[in-house]
Amino acid sequence: MADNPQTPADDALSEDRETLLRREYHGQTARIQWHELQTYYARGAVVRVSSELDLVEVAVQLGLDNTEQFQQWITSGAVAAVKESEALAWYEANQELWAVVAAPWVLVQQREQ
Repeated sequence: MADNPQTPADDALSEDRETLLRREYHGQTARIQWHELQTYYARGAVVRVSSELDLVEVAVQLGLDNTEQFQQWITSGAVAAVKESEALAWYEANQELWAVVAAPWVLVQQREQ
């Protein structure tokens, strides 16, 4: 008898978890000034998400521990640590960013004006 690690019930649970995460992160997403994120940046907990990606979707995939997708985003530069030059520019402008907490990370995104 062959082992089937993924059953239809598992698929349903996974879908439910994804739906719950999406709802939770969507409700927690808000605009915030960069100055308010300094403590998190100092801890290395702030991750920049390209404006080409859906911020909530990135948080959901992080919550689902989708390593393969994250590796693709990291390789393409769509998800990365905030560079010191970005942090300085955002600090000087007190840039408003979209943010969502996907513990232990704070995902931020600068939307095009």
